[in-house]
Amino acid sequence: MPSTQPSTVAATRLIIPVLAAANFIIGIGAFLVIGAMVPIIEDLGVSAARGGWIMTSYAVSYAVLSPVIVSLTGEAGRRKVLAAGLGLFAVSCVVAATAPSDIVLNAARVIAAAGAGIVTPVAAAVAAGISRPEAQGRALSAVFLGFTLAQVVGVPAGSFLAYSIGWRAAFWIVGGMALPVLVGVWLLIPAGLTFRAVRLSDLGLVLSNWRHMVAVLFTFSFVGATYVVFTFLTPLLTETMGFGRDQMAVVLLLYGSGAVAGNLMGGWLTDRIGPFRTLLILSLSQVAFNASFAALPVPHFLLLLLVFGWSTFGWSFFVAQQTRLLRLAPERAPVMMALNAAALYAGVAAGSAFGGAVLIHWGLGMLGIGGALVAGWAVLHLLWSERIAVR
Repeated sequence: MPSTQPSTVAATRLIIPVLAAANFIIGIGAFLVIGAMVPIIEDLGVSAARGGWIMTSYAVSYAVLSPVIVSLTGEAGRRKVLAAGLGLFAVSCVVAATAPSDIVLNAARVIAAAGAGIVTPVAAAVAAGISRPEAQGRALSAVFLGFTLAQVVGVPAGSFLAYSIGWRAAFWIVGGMALPVLVGVWLLIPAGLTFRAVRLSDLGLVLSNWRHMVAVLFTFSFVGATYVVFTFLTPLLTETMGFGRDQMAVVLLLYGSGAVAGNLMGGWLTDRIGPFRTLLILSLSQVAFNASFAALPVPHFLLLLLVFGWSTFGWSFFVAQQTRLLRLAPERAPVMMALNAAALYAGVAAGSAFGGAVLIHWGLGMLGIGGALVAGWAVLHLLWSERIAVR
C-alpha cells in the first residue's frame, strides 16, 4: 500500500485519467511504426525484413529491460519514476525523428522500450494502489483503456501521418504529445506517493518463485493464442473471404471497437466474479473463437460478429490478469506488472512465430486450429496456475 495517499476522492479521479493518457502516448509510440513501415524502409533504403527489426527491437528490449528498470527504481517516488519514464520516451522520439539510419532508429526504439517499460507497469501499480480493493478492476481497466485506444488509433494514425507529412514528423508529434502528459503526472501525482520499495532482489525473488512465474507466464500463453491468427488476419481474410482494402479497414475498425469494449468488460467482470473465473471464461471462449476461423468462408455479417466477439473477449483478459497478479503478490506489485508486460510482448512474438510455422506447413486454413490448440493450452495453464497458487 502507498505510504502517502491522495487526500480526496477527486485527486484519485484525476490521477487515473492522467495515467490512462500516459499509456495512450506509450501505445501510440509503440505501434506507430507498423502503419509507417513502408515509408520508413523506403526512406532509409533497407529491406522489409530488416525493417521488421524496428518493431522486434522494441518488443525484445521491453521484455528484457522493463523488469530490471522497475526493480532498480523501486525506492524512488512514483511521480519521479513516471516522469522519468515519459521523459525518456520523449527523448527516444527525438532520436527516432532525426535518425540517419536504421541502426540509429533501432537504438531509439530501445530507448523507447526502456521508457515504456517504466511507465506502463508503474502506472498499473499506482492505479491499483490508490483504489479500494473492490474497485481495482475498474481502475486498471480505465488506465489500460489508454493503451487499448492507442492500438486502435496507433496503426492507422501512423500510416496516415507517415504518408501525409512523413514518418519523421510522426515521431516529432508523438514526442510533443508526451510533454503535456509528463507535466500532468508531475502536477497531479503527490510527491510523497510511494509504495513498499522494490529492489533488484525482489525481481530475483519473483523469478525464483516458480508459482508466481507460472501465474505470470499465463499471459504468454493467452496472448500467444491470439496472435497465431491475428498476425496473419489480413492474408487469411483476403484468401478465404476475398476481402480487399476497404473490407479490411472495416474489420480492423470493428476489431478495435471490440478491444475497447473488452477492456471495459474485463474490469466489470473482474470486480463481480473475480479474476480467476473471468480468465477461465475468456480462455474457453478463445478456443471457440479461434477454431471458428478454420470454418471460413462464412457470410460477411457472421465474420464481423466473429471478429468483434473474438476481440472483445480477448481484450477483456488484461485487467483480470493484472488484478490476479496484484492479489498474488501485492508487496511486489511493480515487479509483477513489469514481468506481466514482458510476458505479453514475448507472447506476441511466440504466437506470431507459431502462426508462421502453421502457415508454412499446413496453410492459412489451419491458423484457426493452431490458435485454438494454443488457447486450449492456456486453459490448462490457468487451471494449473490456480491450483498451485491455492496450495
